[in-house]
Amino acid sequence: MTDALTLFASDNYAGAHPDVLEAVVGANEGWACAYGDDPWTDRLRGRLRELLGDVEVFPVFNGTGGNVTALSAVLRAHEAVICPETAHINVDECGAPERVAGAKLIDVATADGKLTPELVRPHLTGFGDQHHVQARVVSISQSTELGTVYTPDEIGALARQAHDAGLLLHVDGARLVNAAVSLGSGLREITADCGVDVLTLGGTKSGLLGAEAVVFFRPELAAGYLYARKQGTQLASKMRYVSAQLLCLFEDGLWREIAGHANAMARRLGAAAAGVPGVRLAYPVEANAVFAALPAAAIERLRQRYRFYVWDEGAGVVRFMCSWQTTPEDVDELARSLRDAAAA
Repeated sequence: MTDALTLFASDNYAGAHPDVLEAVVGANEGWACAYGDDPWTDRLRGRLRELLGDVEVFPVFNGTGGNVTALSAVLRAHEAVICPETAHINVDECGAPERVAGAKLIDVATADGKLTPELVRPHLTGFGDQHHVQARVVSISQSTELGTVYTPDEIGALARQAHDAGLLLHVDGARLVNAAVSLGSGLREITADCGVDVLTLGGTKSGLLGAEAVVFFRPELAAGYLYARKQGTQLASKMRYVSAQLLCLFEDGLWREIAGHANAMARRLGAAAAGVPGVRLAYPVEANAVFAALPAAAIERLRQRYRFYVWDEGAGVVRFMCSWQTTPEDVDELARSLRDAAAA
């Protein structure tokens, strides 16, 4: 498979950022205590507290593991999670939240991947009724699986509604940095300041080898997480290598550079795609994803040169993802291929 085939399939397809590889090599010097009792993990905690506030930080291996263990720590067996039907926990985690966390997912149809208080409200029912699962968590993705971004006001409205009903707000932040750059904000402004309770903070889609973190904004919620992480197979023995990656991303602003570039490439591609006859953007380009509706024949022609996800086969909607490694030349070449496929 050539590089061209893989360029826009996913930001997971991109390599690790060179600075991250250097950080891992740097963490390889000498001996260090295992399971997080090391200088890199300690520095990471301090740095994320600078960025996010008085938080509890737990490095993990991957996003699914982060989501599942975070939910496990705050849910009991009879409790449920309200999420968009497009949510990663609902669509792309092979039932792990149900099997491992034991959580019923109440998935809600949305127009753009974003929950609203109006969409959540009908599901805030049955409290105290032993015959009904009890809603406990509202979970959103930022940015969403459709490439859209919640504003701080939208997150705040969901948090207030959740808290008023005795629920928690969880954010799947696999692409949180892309959302922050899109909004021109810091990370705290779209999490702690909005009332978020639990965050799965992404790194792998932003140039790391494989590193995420679970962040609790209310320390009491983290009381049992050490055990949930261990039972969920997300406790790294040589945690310094996981923490070193996250520290590299967040210590000196590399996250802004990486997310800013990926978002810019998506905007460039979105603008080009919008100008192709017969092609329309299915959703606004607000982070690093471009969703475009194409004729079926054009999709098949593009597949000869590129790998990408057909998001909605009936509507002909495909997804292109941009990353820190995407170049303007890559984007322009895909745009030319898109025009040729649509014209043919």
